[in-house]
Amino acid sequence: MSRHRNARTESALAGRLAALNEARELGEGRLDDAVLQRVYDVLERASSRRSLSAEHTVVGFFGATGSGKSSLFNAVAATDAARVAVRRPTTSEALAMVWQPDGSAPLLDWLEVSERRGGGPVPGLTDGGGGLVLLDLPDFDSVHRGHRETAERLAGQVDVLVWVVDPQKYADAAIHNDFIRPFSAHTAVTLVVLNQVDRLASSEVKPVVASLSSILDRDGLGKVSVLGVSAVTGEGVDRLRREVAAVVKAKQAQSARLAADVAVAAGHLEQAAGAGVAAGVRQQDRTALAAGLADAAHVDTVVSAVRTSYRLEAVRRTGWPVTRWMSRFRKDPLRRLGLRREGPAEVNRTSLPPAGAAGQARLDSAVRDFADAASDGAAGPWRASIRAAARSNREALPDALDQAVASADLNATKRAWWWPVFSVVQWLALLVAVGGLVWLGVLAALGYFQLPVPEVPREQGWPLPTLMVAAGVVAGILLAVTSKFLSAAGARGRAAFARRRLRGGIADVAQSLVVGPVEAETARYARFQEALNAAR
Repeated sequence: MSRHRNARTESALAGRLAALNEARELGEGRLDDAVLQRVYDVLERASSRRSLSAEHTVVGFFGATGSGKSSLFNAVAATDAARVAVRRPTTSEALAMVWQPDGSAPLLDWLEVSERRGGGPVPGLTDGGGGLVLLDLPDFDSVHRGHRETAERLAGQVDVLVWVVDPQKYADAAIHNDFIRPFSAHTAVTLVVLNQVDRLASSEVKPVVASLSSILDRDGLGKVSVLGVSAVTGEGVDRLRREVAAVVKAKQAQSARLAADVAVAAGHLEQAAGAGVAAGVRQQDRTALAAGLADAAHVDTVVSAVRTSYRLEAVRRTGWPVTRWMSRFRKDPLRRLGLRREGPAEVNRTSLPPAGAAGQARLDSAVRDFADAASDGAAGPWRASIRAAARSNREALPDALDQAVASADLNATKRAWWWPVFSVVQWLALLVAVGGLVWLGVLAALGYFQLPVPEVPREQGWPLPTLMVAAGVVAGILLAVTSKFLSAAGARGRAAFARRRLRGGIADVAQSLVVGPVEAETARYARFQEALNAAR
């Protein structure tokens, strides 16, 4: 059962480590580099420790100068290996007592502990089997920088932390703030020992233990029990041995330690990232962005040009032949903008005014409003990254918008079905009128030269040539007026079609250069939060 439980624990730990690594990778370039490096260090340590002996549990004794840490170490291990008062006044390097040395060498090499001793049977301590490594460490408040660094390094590597304090300095703020409190998440692998209780009166032990417990509660270690011991008299040593033996026997200290490290690292990431949920890309914001970019891309100018061009072309095709030639003196606005395609060649640029300061300001404003809406609710660093993603293609945006306008199929050269019909009728009407004029001219010439003038056919009393002229002129004028109304309606339809095509092209550009990057960044933020939750 224990083996299955350990397997489940290891599997859960592996999942949390993978989630923490994913959160770290997703936070790169968004969060503080120092925080990401700390998380990376945790992952590296976890990877190294998991690759080493799982049969050994490393228990480190940490304490301040004068706490009697080395004496307690000797008492627990039933040895005098750490009795170094003659050789050195304080512990200057780590000492390892190893039970079941086989397989421990790579682990101790990783811990950089060179001084090693083999331990013999100790009642209460080795009853749960071998695989125990006890470390006597340098004083963490040593004036020697190297001693302090060794203690700090190994505090981040050992499986179980045993904090040894004494009645004189147990409440020292520096000890708690600099060493004990940073490991408040490691309750499951922490033991706190009040050593030298023999120096207290029997009536003082409980109040001191209670005071220390209260301080530990403020440190976040309220669930850790305090063991009162005396390395000199042996009081409480057996209980401490049993506590250590129980941890070794459970074979879960390594996983519990690493799980606590993951929780702390996840907390650092969470603090650096802040709390919040990004609003993301909403349809109304997408529509507003497209409208803003369309305004900056002069879509209204192009639509107006399409409307005018259609009406001008309609006049050229269906106007009264006598006056339609005058429309050729008016320039086609689409041709002036470089948007009237007469053949299959693609148009790559327009002649629209380039995005100057005002145009760029309109673009920036539209993008900024969109980014602000999408990043609303996100925490500071991610809000900044979402905004940066929206602006990531700022330099390419004006040109892309111009190309979208230039490449849009506006149906500028497509002729209306009624144009040729009206044109043929107009020419027929003109021919009738001209025919009537020629007829009248011939009659007038004959009369002028005193030649016989033939009788002219009449209709309702009106001479037929006169009726021909009148009918041709009236029909031409009526057709011209009718074509104006039809061309106005057609121009509105063609303009509406052009507006849809242009906005579709602008929307595609917005999706590619603004919306897409923002969606990718908000999705990254969501994955970061999911990974962080899994790591926690």
